[in-house]
Amino acid sequence: MCGIIGYVGNKCAVPILLEGLHRLEYRGYDSAGIAVIEDGQLSRVRIQGKVNALVARLAERPFASTIGMGHTRWATHGKPSEANAHPHTNGDETIMVVHNGIIENYQILREQLTARGYCFSSETDTEVVAHLIDEAYTGDLTQAVKRALRKVTGTYGLVVMHTAHPDEMVAARRGSPMVLGVGNNEMLLASDVSAFLRLTNRAVYLEDDDIVTIRADNYTIDTLADKPVTRETERIEWQPDAAERNGFPHYMLKEIFEQPETITNALRGRLIHSEGIAHLGGLDKVLDRLKNTQHLVIVSCGTSYYAGMYARYVFERLTDLVVEVEIASEMRYRKANIRPGTVVLGVSQSGETADTIAAMHEAGRKGALLLGLVNVVGSTMSRITEAGIYNHGGPEIGVASTKIFTSQCCILVMIALLLGRFKHLSVTDGMEIVSGLERLPEQIAQVLDQAPYIRSVAANYAHYDNCLFIGRKYNYPIAMEGALKLKEISYIHAEGCAAGEMKHGFIAMIDPSFPTLCLATKDMMYDKVISNMQEIKSRGGKMLAIATEGDAAIAAIADDVIYTPANLDFLQSIPAVVALQLFAYYCAIERGRDIDQPRNLAKSVTVE
Repeated sequence: MCGIIGYVGNKCAVPILLEGLHRLEYRGYDSAGIAVIEDGQLSRVRIQGKVNALVARLAERPFASTIGMGHTRWATHGKPSEANAHPHTNGDETIMVVHNGIIENYQILREQLTARGYCFSSETDTEVVAHLIDEAYTGDLTQAVKRALRKVTGTYGLVVMHTAHPDEMVAARRGSPMVLGVGNNEMLLASDVSAFLRLTNRAVYLEDDDIVTIRADNYTIDTLADKPVTRETERIEWQPDAAERNGFPHYMLKEIFEQPETITNALRGRLIHSEGIAHLGGLDKVLDRLKNTQHLVIVSCGTSYYAGMYARYVFERLTDLVVEVEIASEMRYRKANIRPGTVVLGVSQSGETADTIAAMHEAGRKGALLLGLVNVVGSTMSRITEAGIYNHGGPEIGVASTKIFTSQCCILVMIALLLGRFKHLSVTDGMEIVSGLERLPEQIAQVLDQAPYIRSVAANYAHYDNCLFIGRKYNYPIAMEGALKLKEISYIHAEGCAAGEMKHGFIAMIDPSFPTLCLATKDMMYDKVISNMQEIKSRGGKMLAIATEGDAAIAAIADDVIYTPANLDFLQSIPAVVALQLFAYYCAIERGRDIDQPRNLAKSVTVE
């Protein structure tokens, strides 16, 4: 989950590396470092802490080098410290390595290298790679990297420099993202295109076992097995300012407020109102197989898992499919019920989520049709699937996902609408759903207009250390997602539960110091949720309700109410979750939290 940036070109490398690290800091922020080749020597500067601390350290050491690498770390092997910060070096500091991933056999390799006289200065798994390259080096850096990596088991996105090759850099990828940026007389390597968007919008996405060697004016790609390959150069659709805060105090708030636009982008060109159907071009080539499937498995992690949970209810409403939703980290180790004809839909913001990718590989081996719903063009999931859909949501920098969650929910509804219209739904039903989807951008804008009020409500709840979120049917996954957002960025202990489960344990926690957020929009489960709220009220529990506009009665039960617009019952949940996002954000503000970089978390989970 670390961030990597590498540069070879005609400009001073350090400012480029630092800007790239700032843009990659969402991937990890325990420590940071850079290395450059200058005057025939490798120089590195590392710190424990965030990139701004590295910037301050570098102010004391100006470098003019035009080649360098940088890294911002999310710790796996070894605690956050300067000694464990990347880049890592061989014994005589002629080789530098930055790495994202996990070397699974590092302990064996470390013992073997120690027995052969190599000394280690860190606790990391990465340092073994530097020593392996040193041992394999005979004058050709690319071949040395290959020989070293053939001994490695695990995942990596890594970049290597050597003092004997002051104009050259080598990178490799297996299971961790690595993308090449192609500029004018300059080349860049990064974990994410956002790191170099200001310099170039041309990218080459590396695939597993690719090895790329770059110089300022050219690059070559082959594989770990010495097979030359050609990868397409793609034009990045994101604009550089899409990864800026643009006047907002935090990326998270900016991304919450972008949701009318991101929902519009998710829907654009995909709804045919006159036919009451969705057209999803990314699924065209597998449409016949989709029409005939009876079994859909949605596999994902974290926030994307809750989008899948929400989608299960929608698919059950709109189609006759048997739908399962699996946590990827569990599915990959289960004897999952995957048979030929099963469709497995992976959902991931980054398209690089390690557990989701591994679970999909396993499903593919068992004959499933693999589909993907991702936001990042060129990501691993977009390449391993037979078909899929992009969110077109633009970069999401805040570690706590917001705009991509609502985009995922809308696209999953469209998939359900598409499949439902083949067998189950009338054109009138379809037209009603299309109209409901088309209303969502404006309805979300109405929720955003309430931000000052939601902030005042949040101020009344931010001092509590525990909180319960409840909902039923479509709102049950929304309750889970709301609880996740609150705990991620405010560190308030929050749990989500199906409201009908309250009496099976959760209600034991209810007292005046334990508030509950109740998803109580007007749907077929409304009366049941009201009964649950009455149970909380009778036990002195404080309550905040998310309710449908015009529901005056609920104010007599709840202590506070946030109203959201009326829509079809399953679409009301989408504006409701935007209210919960704002509530979590403002609670975190009240508690003085680091919202865009919450402790111990990283945006893209590329290691198991």
